Amino acid sequence: MALYEFACPGCTPVEAFFPMGAAPDSLECPECGGRAERRISTPRLSIAGTSAFKLIDAAKKSAHEPQVVSGALPQSGRKRATPTTTNPLHRKLPRP
Repeated sequence: MALYEFACPGCTPVEAFFPMGAAPDSLECPECGGRAERRISTPRLSIAGTSAFKLIDAAKKSAHEPQVVSGALPQSGRKRATPTTTNPLHRKLPRP
């Protein structure tokens, strides 16, 4: 069901639900009983007010405009691993 908007010349706009493509060209105005013509209006497809949309928008923005980090990176708590061998020839081997 689609929401259609109808307007009477002297009254407020009227909204009515009809199956898509089955809306009449005019309706009887509920306020004055006159003829309310169907208007072309924007579709209501946006979810711009929801928190989910705000999260999606923030994720898209961060892909193109990442936040700038100032200062040094935090130090990791791990120490460098001690070698398991003391043979100096093992230092020349390739590391993974």
